[in-house]
Amino acid sequence: MEERTTRIAIIGIGNLLMADEGFGVHVIRHLEDNYVFPKGVRLIDCGTAGIYMAPVFEQAKETVIIDAASIKGYPPGTLLKMNHTEMTGRQIQSSMSPHQLGVLEVLEICRLREKLPSSIEFLLVIPEKVEPGTKLSKTVEPKVTEVARIIVKRIEDMGLDVKDA
Repeated sequence: MEERTTRIAIIGIGNLLMADEGFGVHVIRHLEDNYVFPKGVRLIDCGTAGIYMAPVFEQAKETVIIDAASIKGYPPGTLLKMNHTEMTGRQIQSSMSPHQLGVLEVLEICRLREKLPSSIEFLLVIPEKVEPGTKLSKTVEPKVTEVARIIVKRIEDMGLDVKDA
């Protein structure tokens, strides 16, 4: 197997034009604006890239995927942490359109190519508003800094130094 070029990829997924659906991208932008990460840590705004996310996953040893997901039984603003196995066992809408591959489908393609990262973690927020708009809801917006702190701690727990910007 070829060498992976990224130790850990922090991947934000979502559509910035659909309010809370853009949560993952908002988190990536917050991290870029407020922190300096060491070599080997990549912050990636994947937006709604679909299949084009595959090389990002295939180059990373570990990934943290930040996204909004509608999961029954949880109120808006709830943060959930899941691994890849937990995600594949749930009924979660993972793509915005029936013509777009979602993150779970892209990860399955990586698995079939035997290029899946060794660790795949999801940090999800339950959205309040998924409708046209560029701002996060008042319920979801404070979760951006909360998830950013989780990410920084995760990186520091790996023995890597994160600096304030």
